[in-house]
Amino acid sequence: MNTEVIEILHGRTNPMIDPTLHAWGWEVPVYLFLGGVVAGLMILVPLLELRTGDKSRAFQHIPLLAAVLLSLGMGALFLDLEHPLHVYRFYMTFQPTSPMSWGSWILILVYPALVLGWAGGLADETRSWLSRLPGQGLLQQLVDLGLAQRRTVLWATVALGLGLGTYTGLLLGTMAARLQWNTAVLGPLFLVSGVSTGAALLLLLRGEKDRSHLLVRWDSMAIVVELALIAMMMIGFSTGGAGGHLAAASLLGGPFTPWFWSLVVVAGLLVPLGLNLMELRHRMAATLASPLLVLVGGLSLRFVLVAAGQASSFALLH
Repeated sequence: MNTEVIEILHGRTNPMIDPTLHAWGWEVPVYLFLGGVVAGLMILVPLLELRTGDKSRAFQHIPLLAAVLLSLGMGALFLDLEHPLHVYRFYMTFQPTSPMSWGSWILILVYPALVLGWAGGLADETRSWLSRLPGQGLLQQLVDLGLAQRRTVLWATVALGLGLGTYTGLLLGTMAARLQWNTAVLGPLFLVSGVSTGAALLLLLRGEKDRSHLLVRWDSMAIVVELALIAMMMIGFSTGGAGGHLAAASLLGGPFTPWFWSLVVVAGLLVPLGLNLMELRHRMAATLASPLLVLVGGLSLRFVLVAAGQASSFALLH
């Protein structure tokens, strides 16, 4: 008598699959948030100088701060990698159709742009103090190059900031199996959110009054656009068939509804917008509440969408 043995393999006891299909933890939303903030800084600080026609003493070290924040974000992403030592493979090739390939090279180009932007934007007394430090010859070369190509560096920084901010959304949008991420709105949404959070960080640093007033206006416009993009995303989900309905359900009555609407939409967008408009209309003194709420909302947006995207794919499988 022949006996056949059938072996069945399953992953139901795998904590990364049951009860929720999970691939990314806190590291990815933190990376996306910090990348968005840096993108906002790279866009706003050069535009402020181009708009006003002079350099900001208060913001002269912002490029270095941006480099530190980006490094922290990449460090978080490095912790999430299954094989961290294989990172170099991203730079062995360039794939024009891959947002991840574009993003990898953009991240490399960001650093020299930030260094040149910082060196060319230093105040005279700061350059005089730094000239007494070791390595002054290299610093002077960076300063000379940054000054000689100032406008080119500023516009290149803005372009790289636009690419970095959009890439953080496209990184998720390429994964169509994750229902919450399968939308063309995600790239622009993360870009605009990055501009808003970048403006919020600059407002917390209390720069010159004319620049702060301009930042409040730009932040308000970014919040309005962000609200419109969120509305477009929700409409797209609601009219996108069964998969879209599942994606919308988690934010419209599902487990992520209270977090999304309270932290992202109300606290992170509507309340700061109202405070900004009151400040602009009535010439009220700027408060720390609005930029702090914008930063909380921007971080919450990434956490909610990353978590909801993984949960919605699990719902589709069942």
